[in-house]
Amino acid sequence: MFCVYILYSFKFNKLYIGQTANLIARFKSHNNWSKKGYTPKYRPWMVIHAEFFDQKLLALKREKALKSGKGRAWIRKKVLPDYF
Repeated sequence: MFCVYILYSFKFNKLYIGQTANLIARFKSHNNWSKKGYTPKYRPWMVIHAEFFDQKLLALKREKALKSGKGRAWIRKKVLPDYF
């Protein structure tokens, strides 16, 4: 099972979109373990959306779509308002 997830940093108003086969371990990595990269700078993160797929290729396609301008606009319009 593959998961496409969206993280949000309320403190910095930042989004992070990724995909993984283990959402819990990946979330812990973003919030606790990672020392380098994008996510440590904007902690803490909250999972605001997740979608599950049987095939990795489908998850990668959805991740790419969410990272597009239209995908990010959809997130800000449809997903984020549920948290404010």
